[in-house]
Amino acid sequence: MHRLPAVVAVALMITLPLPGLAETFEFTGNATSESGRSLYAEHHQMAGDCREGVFHPKTDQVRYLQDGDEFARKTLAYDRSPRLPSVDFRQPRFKESLVINYPRADRTRIQWHAPSGEERTWTIDTPEDLVVDAGFDNLVRENWARLKAGNQVTFRFLAPTRGDHYGFVLEPDDHPDINADLEVTIRPTGMLLGFLVDPIGLGYDRKGALTDYVGLTNIRKNSDENFRAHIRYSVTRWPECELTR
Repeated sequence: MHRLPAVVAVALMITLPLPGLAETFEFTGNATSESGRSLYAEHHQMAGDCREGVFHPKTDQVRYLQDGDEFARKTLAYDRSPRLPSVDFRQPRFKESLVINYPRADRTRIQWHAPSGEERTWTIDTPEDLVVDAGFDNLVRENWARLKAGNQVTFRFLAPTRGDHYGFVLEPDDHPDINADLEVTIRPTGMLLGFLVDPIGLGYDRKGALTDYVGLTNIRKNSDENFRAHIRYSVTRWPECELTR
């Protein structure tokens, strides 16, 4: 067996493409009501890798806390796409669970155990522009330059407890309660849904990190309704690469 000279081996290691380097991106969010009352906190621990200088998420472990005690948990896995995470979300105090995955490339499966005890399962189509759960965050980063230039982005957003997806638009906007480098709104495009669903306001800093979320949350206020909140985010650990191009 012939060995390569050390200098040649080193040269090959330098010139061959390196796999993505494992990175961690951590941030917290503090949710308050319209009156300013503290509601809960979120702790995100996101694992991913750096590819061509940009962070790509793989998983996000989210803990929801009140007075330091965990009351809900969510796991996101971005194996399919940054916009289409698999979801496993649990709110034990309401005996509620929500699981979203993709049994086939063109199908999305939703399993919901409602607070009422009812169990529902849907398997629906997966359009190319579908966004699921926190995938909206990556949708913003993927379209960073477009949004900074003042342009809109249209997409389909999954409403898991309705077992369907609907047309939405993401567009630059000014929010009275947000002071960020980029401020955007998510709103439904359909007239009927527009009457039923309030827009969501988002803020981002110049690096592409979420700073503000204003709107309906996925955390239950009671068995019939969820909290509306202003969630203010802060980064506790940055990855060694950029969040946007």
